[in-house]
Amino acid sequence: MGYDNIEIRCSDGYQGWPEKAPFEAIVVTAAAADVPSALLQQLGPGGRMVIPIGLPYSHQELRLLTRDSDGQLHSSNLLGVAFVPMIKDT
Repeated sequence: MGYDNIEIRCSDGYQGWPEKAPFEAIVVTAAAADVPSALLQQLGPGGRMVIPIGLPYSHQELRLLTRDSDGQLHSSNLLGVAFVPMIKDT
């Protein structure tokens, strides 16, 4: 598709990618019980994060988190979803 500015990392999703932060956008494709604090810290001013929140095999909500230019965090639920669980490295 002509994109040449994409980098990929496979690791513990709960930790994010602190070396590349702050991010304008974070898309999480596995459900966490709560929003990982490391990901919140890596979301830059004006940034957006979409993440499924909820327990495995239970009700989950796709949540949109935005950080305004003052650093305040805003959250809204978008819709009910079913994702695989996010796992941590042990």
